[in-house]
Amino acid sequence: MPKRGYHHGNLRQALVEAALQLIEAKGPTGFSLSEAAKTAGVTPAAVYRHFEGREDLIAEAARQGYIMFADLMQHAYDKYQPSALAAFEATGRAYLAFARKHPGHYIAMFESGVSVNRTPELADAAARARQILERAAADLSQHIPEHKRPPASMFSAHVLAMSHGVVELYARNSPGATSPFPPEDLLESGIGIYLRGLGLIEPDS
Repeated sequence: MPKRGYHHGNLRQALVEAALQLIEAKGPTGFSLSEAAKTAGVTPAAVYRHFEGREDLIAEAARQGYIMFADLMQHAYDKYQPSALAAFEATGRAYLAFARKHPGHYIAMFESGVSVNRTPELADAAARARQILERAAADLSQHIPEHKRPPASMFSAHVLAMSHGVVELYARNSPGATSPFPPEDLLESGIGIYLRGLGLIEPDS
């Protein structure tokens, strides 16, 4: 691609898009800023007008990913209101859908090693996504007697961990991890078992 130097119309976003391509192809530590510049079609020197290093570039990709992720989670939550159960289950499915559709963002967010506290903007975006799942958990947990009710943050963390495990093992072609069941079925049944344990849905007859 021809070099566009400092006059690129949207250099910052072009570099984020380039980073996402490289993250998918090589992993978050498998590329340099120079490679990102080359993929974006700009000079390496131009990169430093926007990012001090590779982790800053990945952090911006993660920030944008969390915004998209939160929007998807919010849509899933809103779509199934007023059923607290359906809304909660939908947020779990949204996690899996996001990981499938946006692998570069997903890796930047959850697998890059870049802290969500690297920038205030990244921390805010991550907190918004977390709060949506916690709100769904809080709505559903109102049906549990107060003395047996887990904190909403713990409730949502359990489901987030389950969702992440299904994605990592079965939805991203992990070597050596096979299952006769689709990832969606694994996640749905796992959430079902968890919710039965809390008494939120009836046991299977």
